[in-house]
Amino acid sequence: MARIRAGELELKDRLVHINRVAKVVKGGRRFSFSAVVVVGDGNGHVGIGLGKANEVQDAISKGIDDAKKNIVTVPVVNGTIPHPITAKYGASKVLLKPASPGTGLIAGGGVRAVLESAGVKDVLTKSIGSSNPHNVVKATMRALLTLIDARTMAQRRGMTVEELFRTPAPAAGESLN
Repeated sequence: MARIRAGELELKDRLVHINRVAKVVKGGRRFSFSAVVVVGDGNGHVGIGLGKANEVQDAISKGIDDAKKNIVTVPVVNGTIPHPITAKYGASKVLLKPASPGTGLIAGGGVRAVLESAGVKDVLTKSIGSSNPHNVVKATMRALLTLIDARTMAQRRGMTVEELFRTPAPAAGESLN
């Protein structure tokens, strides 16, 4: 997958999760923050980033900068994804299924943020296993990156899209059942 320059796109950022972490030092606890951020143009380009800092605003801005460096293109066909897919990251597992127009985005949390930023409008999702926002977002990105649309698959196999979907005729002696 080719990386895209963030300057060429009109990106909107979404904060998925902010976490306060504590480091125990001699004088007590020292708090810092980590932020999971998603950026996207709503037109097939999306990126995720993690920012860590001593202040919330600094963590969010670092997350946005990181997300802009990791923008990828995902296939969106008529507002949905080309085919069902399952992806896993850590203990988080995400199932994405294409849906007919008008269904809407049936997703929650990190999955919704990533799909909205990518421009997916109709999809059914299910998150299985760990609900850790960082792992759920990474699993969703992994699923989107492994999607392949029909045109790309046809080019890869050296055939037309029509040939790709044509069902082969049964061989001699085979029944149709």
